[in-house]
Amino acid sequence: MEIITKQDLQSLREELMSDLDQLLEKKSDTIPSSQFEWLRSKAIRKIMDISPATLQNLRVSGKIRFKKVMGSYYYNKLDLLNLFNDEE
Repeated sequence: MEIITKQDLQSLREELMSDLDQLLEKKSDTIPSSQFEWLRSKAIRKIMDISPATLQNLRVSGKIRFKKVMGSYYYNKLDLLNLFNDEE
């Protein structure tokens, strides 16, 4: 039976952290970071210069993706930009 030392555990930790960093780096290279930029309603309305009713209509009609977290709506910024760029 071998005894595990604190140094052994520290080495294992460092290896695991290194492996996790490499995996996360590969994952972030394949998915654009802008895809995950979720903003609250107020920020989207300010950026897009639209009213609360317009944003609600887009949400209710299913034209944009959203998430509701604890009573607040979050919208994917890239989806909204693409929606309004397509209408031009």
